[in-house]
Amino acid sequence: MFIDEAHIRIKAGDGGNGCMAFRREKFVPRGGPSGGDGGNGGDIFMESSLSHNTLIHFRYNPEYKADRGRHGEGSNCSGREGVDTILKVPVGTLLYDEITGELIHDFSRVGERIIVAHGGKGGRGNQHFATSTHQAPREHELGRPGEERNYKLELKLLADAGLVGYPNAGKSTLISRISAAKPKIADYPFTTLEPQLGVVSIGEWPHEESFVVADLPGLIEGAHSGAGLGVQFLKHIERTSLVIHLVDVSDASGRPDPVEDFKVISAELEGFGHGIEKKPVIVVASKIEIANPDKLKKLTAMAKRKKLPFYALSAVTGEGIEDFKFEIGRQIRKLRPGTVPEPAPVRKIKKVAPPASGKLARPEPVTKKRSAHLNAAPPKSGAKKKTVKKQKKAVV
Repeated sequence: MFIDEAHIRIKAGDGGNGCMAFRREKFVPRGGPSGGDGGNGGDIFMESSLSHNTLIHFRYNPEYKADRGRHGEGSNCSGREGVDTILKVPVGTLLYDEITGELIHDFSRVGERIIVAHGGKGGRGNQHFATSTHQAPREHELGRPGEERNYKLELKLLADAGLVGYPNAGKSTLISRISAAKPKIADYPFTTLEPQLGVVSIGEWPHEESFVVADLPGLIEGAHSGAGLGVQFLKHIERTSLVIHLVDVSDASGRPDPVEDFKVISAELEGFGHGIEKKPVIVVASKIEIANPDKLKKLTAMAKRKKLPFYALSAVTGEGIEDFKFEIGRQIRKLRPGTVPEPAPVRKIKKVAPPASGKLARPEPVTKKRSAHLNAAPPKSGAKKKTVKKQKKAVV
């Protein structure tokens, strides 16, 4: 089951209460306040991960609560802090505030982590309220409650190109041919009930490139108003940078005019809005192994008139597949933002002039600094003996 929308309720941990206690020790006659602080409540984090590809785990468990902080204790012992809770979401998830509708965060990369609810702060014990005039305080603070939030999660797949077209136009067969994806393929409408992602590789190492193609479920007339699968999967095309429009040019479709098929699906994309109509389009005539020549000729003339890239291919025999893959790669390369790597910093080496003799100079030994009386030159042997004699005479 593909779940791409969920509503959750979360509650961060409450802070622990501060303690009111006094020292009662044998050799401490007057004691004093010794109440410890309460621990902070646990936070709730949300992190994007590749371990999930749908939001189905939120559908059956919509409530989450973090651990609360422990209360403070005597002998100035602070309470234990609450354990944090981490919620995993798939990459491409949009986090909305359910009440205001504000977009909180867009998880567009792997490993992004944000705090979606802060835990409550622990209360202070009575040791913090002692003063010179108030030496036996009985005041202490209660822990603050953790934040409560209602969020809406919406998943929009991240793909470089999206396959669109009428049901049974050959999208699933094509993505299974150009990538390792294995979607369900059958001869009836709406075979694909959930989007499929496939990674396509072109070129050879070390100049190999790859991009992601999404097989989106078939569209029909009125899809942007809820017909068929409706807008359930139209929103996934928002994330793609390139639209690949498949048109069945065989007589198996039962529709007489392929140009009309192209216009109907294009009108649905434009009716959905969100800038999809402005995305670059590649027109593909599918099933050319059993194509009707008149339909193929008519679709080719339409693409040429609209100045759209056009490819006729067969996912069954493989005709035209390789050229089509490289064309997708060229289009995506234009749309991706170019990044130029910064040059690695070069270490500057100080050159030392060689000695006049031509031999390499030996490096000077590193010596530790000595005090002034140690650096003084030692006396001569004769002077040393005289000083010793004088010292002996003086002692006598």
